[in-house]
Amino acid sequence: MDSSHHPYDSYLHMLSPVLTSKAEEFAVLGYGEVKMEDIWTFLTKKKWRKPKEGIRIYELVSDVLSMKVGEFMNFATVEAFKSPDWFSELDSEELQELLVPKDK
Repeated sequence: MDSSHHPYDSYLHMLSPVLTSKAEEFAVLGYGEVKMEDIWTFLTKKKWRKPKEGIRIYELVSDVLSMKVGEFMNFATVEAFKSPDWFSELDSEELQELLVPKDK
């Protein structure tokens, strides 16, 4: 999970059942395994970017339940492209082979 603190982080434990339910909904819709933590990151970085003073738990639950798959997938795609180094797990030889394929 993101290491930066969000004002709504204290609600995470109360929202975990609805976050789990949303993750299961995505799986049923054929979007593979979406982790609860990924949904929380989307909510805190995108949907709740500007926290509301005196927010109520039912408002947070409503935000989770009304979350659309498209919104989440767009966010996840953009975050994936922001990844610092796509080739970090390749050693220099593998990277060289990828960039300059050997003739057969």
